[in-house]
Amino acid sequence: MRHLTWLIALLLLTMLFNNWLDKQHNPNSLLVSAAGLDAGSPVVLQRNRQGHYVASGLINDNPVVFLLDTGATVISVPENVANELGLVKGKAVRVNTANGAISVYSTQINSVQLGNIKLRNVEGHINPYMTGGTALLGMSFLKHLELKQSGNTLQLKAPG
Repeated sequence: MRHLTWLIALLLLTMLFNNWLDKQHNPNSLLVSAAGLDAGSPVVLQRNRQGHYVASGLINDNPVVFLLDTGATVISVPENVANELGLVKGKAVRVNTANGAISVYSTQINSVQLGNIKLRNVEGHINPYMTGGTALLGMSFLKHLELKQSGNTLQLKAPG
């Protein structure tokens, strides 16, 4: 019985530690659940420990994790994530990245949502070279917003 108690305690501690690690990478993981609250209020993101803005959002009403990237011209979705979301590969295009020129596939995303901000018909790329499950939230989405950074927070708001 004592072994079972220790095993349960160890399992609970492991779950708590994993939750803490996830929160360190994505301190904005609750944006999806708060998405419908107030359509006019700004979305406020907290910077993670590495200094990046990572947030949970939606592509075509499916959950996805975004890394905000003002250096990316369009939203870039890893191919494995694009396949899960059912995104359709368009024509192959060459793009320049920090690691050199690569070929990606154009795609049209029906809807992209971050918190209470939802845009339709957003240009994107399906990137076969990206690994993991994080999509880059590029300027094809961000150019429609007002951005205001202060300290470790970033406010995003749809104008008007």
